[in-house]
Amino acid sequence: MKDCEIWNLDKVKKEFSVFEKKHKLPKFDKLNEDFDIERIAEKETDFLLREIRKTIADKILAYLRFLEILINPANGGPMFFFMIVKGLNVNDKTLVEETYKKIAKYELDAIALDNRYDEKAEAVFINKVCGEWKDVKDDIDKLVSIMKESWEKETEKNDKGYFG
Repeated sequence: MKDCEIWNLDKVKKEFSVFEKKHKLPKFDKLNEDFDIERIAEKETDFLLREIRKTIADKILAYLRFLEILINPANGGPMFFFMIVKGLNVNDKTLVEETYKKIAKYELDAIALDNRYDEKAEAVFINKVCGEWKDVKDDIDKLVSIMKESWEKETEKNDKGYFG
């Protein structure tokens, strides 16, 4: 395989360290832990920060889709989401909506950055999302815990009845 077909991770980390110092970005390992950015090593790019932002946006989009199914399970979600949503209370649903709004803003920011490349704006986005991501992860952890409890309650009810 030619060198231009695949970057190695060390080269990406070295190039990233320049941007890290210049824009006071989070450490590569922290970004990688939260957003799997090491996969950008699969292709060479002249726009490393854009590729990192796109990788972050991929994770954001996955969470958006997940939350959308909770908000509107009738819109093509798997059947088990209906069972889970039935068990959510008002506070749980509020947490879903607030988390959705938080990360939807990130998605809008990412879309705006796709329109015109701006290294500084890419760095601002990366810093903002990474700086706020712990709160989003905490919200997602709460939601998953709530969903598991709801699922357990629902399956216990269904185990007592006849299906068929």
